[in-house]
Amino acid sequence: MSRRQLLFLRDVILYTFTAFGGPQAHIAVLLREFVEKRRYITESELMELNALSQLLPGPSSTQTLVGIAWKVGGLRLALITFLIWILPSASIMCLAAISYKMFADRAKFAEILRFVQPIAVGIVAYATYSFAGKFLKTRVSAMLAVGALIATLILQNAYAFPLLVLLGGIISSALETQPQENELRVKLFSNVNPNKVAYFIGILLFFAALGALVNQTSPFSLPIRLFENFYRNGILIFGGGQVLVPLMYTEFVNVKHYLSESEFLSGYALQQALPGPTFSFTSFLGGITIGNKGGGIAGQIIGSVVAVIGINTPGLILILFIVPFWDDLKKITRIKNSLSGINAVAVGFMATALILLTRPFGLNWMAYLIMAATFLLLNFTRIKTPFVIIIGIILGLIF
Repeated sequence: MSRRQLLFLRDVILYTFTAFGGPQAHIAVLLREFVEKRRYITESELMELNALSQLLPGPSSTQTLVGIAWKVGGLRLALITFLIWILPSASIMCLAAISYKMFADRAKFAEILRFVQPIAVGIVAYATYSFAGKFLKTRVSAMLAVGALIATLILQNAYAFPLLVLLGGIISSALETQPQENELRVKLFSNVNPNKVAYFIGILLFFAALGALVNQTSPFSLPIRLFENFYRNGILIFGGGQVLVPLMYTEFVNVKHYLSESEFLSGYALQQALPGPTFSFTSFLGGITIGNKGGGIAGQIIGSVVAVIGINTPGLILILFIVPFWDDLKKITRIKNSLSGINAVAVGFMATALILLTRPFGLNWMAYLIMAATFLLLNFTRIKTPFVIIIGIILGLIF
């Protein structure tokens, strides 16, 4: 490994422990530290990688960082970078899941978290508002968002998500792509290496088929079901961590009842106070789910590992196999145009989650006030999410 690559890994470690604030803040740090300071890649290359991560399902911050690593040192450096980036926060969330099951019955623990949970809902409200302002700029996108909201509220079925995502992408691509662009698309595909495309699709299908097969035959059915759940959502999540939360809540809490609203919100709030990828939240979900089924500490660790691998594998495969021929793929306008419909549907999912998350509040006016205060702080001040979470913990300790 070259000196430049070792220096890159050192910078990745520093970035991992200082990257607060989600994808929007992460890209600013990457621009400052990896482009302007170290010049690992150019600014245009960073912006293209960020755009690519928005086009692909999966963890956008993770995909951008892994793409940079691939450009600096190839596949091996990309995989090492991925492990450095994901392991610290995922490990902390796994420990949090174990600790939560050990101490959740204590009254003081619940008292401390009573302010944190409505803060977490306020964070979801802010994310929904931000996404809506950014992506719902046409009548078609607004109608797609409302349709997704209504459909998910009525159906409340995990398998409604892929159908709605696909439908949103098809509608926006069909309406926004000009007919004369089809000739460019045909010409472009003749230049794309079909072996790479076949290899990429084959790996995705192999993992999906393996998950389905083991799910039916293995005695360890719950961990395998969890892998299938997280892997499927890893394929569906466009827009990063903000979309992860509503999808996970609807499927794991509202549909399958793997964990309670209180457990979900507590884990999400803790993740927001940590540096690193939002997708590490799944480590908490997997650990809590196994713990609720009596799996013990070893089972919770397995649940966390399965969750992290399942949710990240599709996005990791996508970025590693698409980056090499992204210069060709990005010219396909239909791919770009499908994103607006996909993001509009994602806004609908987020609005659904917000409605469902507020249901447990009932007539607790204090919870609504805390939720509203969180939204206002994030929307109108420079206060970052981790500090808002810390404020909630302090209030729980004092009052």
